[in-house]
Amino acid sequence: VQLQASGGGLVQSGGSLRLSCAVSGFTLDYYAVGWFRQAPGKEREFVAAINWSGASTRYADSVKGRFSISRDNAKNTVYLQLNSLKPEDTAVYYCAADRIRSHASIAEYSYDYWGQGTVVTVSS
Repeated sequence: VQLQASGGGLVQSGGSLRLSCAVSGFTLDYYAVGWFRQAPGKEREFVAAINWSGASTRYADSVKGRFSISRDNAKNTVYLQLNSLKPEDTAVYYCAADRIRSHASIAEYSYDYWGQGTVVTVSS
C-alpha cells in the first residue's frame, strides 16, 4: 500500500499549485482521503478531506474558499488545488487514506496509510 504525493514547488504569493496523491496497492474507491500539512516548527494540521465518492468534503477554515479537493477513482488519484496561496501556506503537504470510506475526517488518527509528503513554498 503506497501513497505518493507530488506537485509541490516554489510559487509566489497569490499563485496556484495542484497537488496529486497517487495510490497503489489498493483500490482508491474503498478509501476516504485527507490532506494534512506541517509547517516548519509547527505540528501537522488538517487541510482537507474527501469521502470515497467525492460527495462529502471538509476543509480547514484557513483554506476554505482557496483550496479544493477532488478525486478520480479511475486514475487512483486525489487532487488538492491550491489557489490564492499565501506565505503561511508554506509546509510539507501529506496525503493519507482512511479505510472507513464514508468519512471525510479531520483527525489524523482516522487515517491508516500516509504518503511521504511534497513541499510547498510560497514566497512573499
